[in-house]
Amino acid sequence: EVQLQALGEAWCSRGGSLRLSCAATGLSFGDYAIAWFRQAPGKEREDLGCISAGGGRHYADSVKGRFTISRDNSKNMVYLQMNSLKPEDTAVYHCATDAVYGISCQRYNEFDHWGQGTQVTVSS
Repeated sequence: EVQLQALGEAWCSRGGSLRLSCAATGLSFGDYAIAWFRQAPGKEREDLGCISAGGGRHYADSVKGRFTISRDNSKNMVYLQMNSLKPEDTAVYHCATDAVYGISCQRYNEFDHWGQGTQVTVSS
């Protein structure tokens, strides 16, 4: 069974930084692209970016320049470094992949395999 879990510190003030981790099991981790998305209360899913199996990175315009995705295949871990945080970044953050589209980041906005997310709250 493929499982992904996002973990990290929950609180930060405006302008601060946080790093989230994604732990994945049940798959050949080094063969899959991993994406990050978030969902705020009352809002739809917002895709943030993706890192390919080879380390190529893609970002949504909304977070480009502030967020950085990295991975360590030896540890089956993906990371999301978030800088210059704003209250608007408050949301539940998830990492995701996909059984069909997860071989690349081309369609990361359609990744549907995700699990427990982690709450991030940025105070004003």
